[in-house]
Amino acid sequence: MTAPLRIAMWSGPRNISTAMLRAFGNRPDTAVTDEPLYGYYLRQTGLDHPGREEVIAAQPDDWRTVADTLCGPVPEGRTVWYQKHMSHHLLPEIEPDWLSALCNCFLIRDPREVLASYTQVRETVTLEDTGLPQQAALFDRLFEETGSPPPVLDAKDVLCDPARLLSALCDNVGLIFSGAMLSWPPGPRATDGIWSKYWYSSVTGSTGFVKYKPKQVVLTAELEDLAGQCAPFYERLHAYRLGR
Repeated sequence: MTAPLRIAMWSGPRNISTAMLRAFGNRPDTAVTDEPLYGYYLRQTGLDHPGREEVIAAQPDDWRTVADTLCGPVPEGRTVWYQKHMSHHLLPEIEPDWLSALCNCFLIRDPREVLASYTQVRETVTLEDTGLPQQAALFDRLFEETGSPPPVLDAKDVLCDPARLLSALCDNVGLIFSGAMLSWPPGPRATDGIWSKYWYSSVTGSTGFVKYKPKQVVLTAELEDLAGQCAPFYERLHAYRLGR
């Protein structure tokens, strides 16, 4: 590992991204940051998310400021910086050059499960809302630039065997795995985004990864069609997942 190691984990919504934030946040050598482009995303898109104005007020209004911060000194002098990102926050006007300073990783989840979960909290969902097209585009760009596939984790695999998959991720990015990543104290964190009160109730009470249980997912015909649109993007990344 070359210090500092800046891990950018690109996920979509309704995944285990916040549990992953907890796992890395429980490492004594790691600083964590929660969705630093969310405020910019909401300002630019005009979308009405819970706590929209609070989120916008809490974060910089220029993506360049965010990028400079994420590529700058690591908080508290830590040697690892885990940055939780939503891939759909990476809007087209955001120039990608700064990403080369990060160790870019990907967290995916079966899109049918994502859609079933997403529609429990929001009435409508689009292909872009899932973040999958953006994930696949970024994955392909990084693959082409480096000649190697960036690391991909599937949520189901992590939940089935957290120790093995987190060890695989650490090995891939040049980090020593720590058992501290497998459990954490319950409660909120100062590093949680200001939106946590709207979205993080289950994670706030958690103490570790919850064992995966197969779900009987029932979708409307419209959502089944959307799941079909998501499938090629998901399968593209799934083919490269760690631990396969």
